[in-house]
Amino acid sequence: MPKYILKLYVTDHTSRSMVAVENLKKLCRDELKGEYDFEIIDVLTHEEEAHREKILATPTLIRELPDSIARVIGDLSNKEQVLLALGIHQNH
Repeated sequence: MPKYILKLYVTDHTSRSMVAVENLKKLCRDELKGEYDFEIIDVLTHEEEAHREKILATPTLIRELPDSIARVIGDLSNKEQVLLALGIHQNH
């Protein structure tokens, strides 16, 4: 079972969404070393789920595990800020 479960909510294939996807992949590869599972969810095709999760802006990253839910809004370009907001220690 993965130690971290992440969901990235995006809007279609906008440039900001694609940057967030690439930044998430890099963050997971570099910092979580295989102890993660992530899903990319397009709010345009999964409107009910986005509404249920109260997604007000995209891209939004949600950490579901471990502990309580944490959220980060934006393209995830500031790695240190993203790690801090998600409660992930660098060089995990």
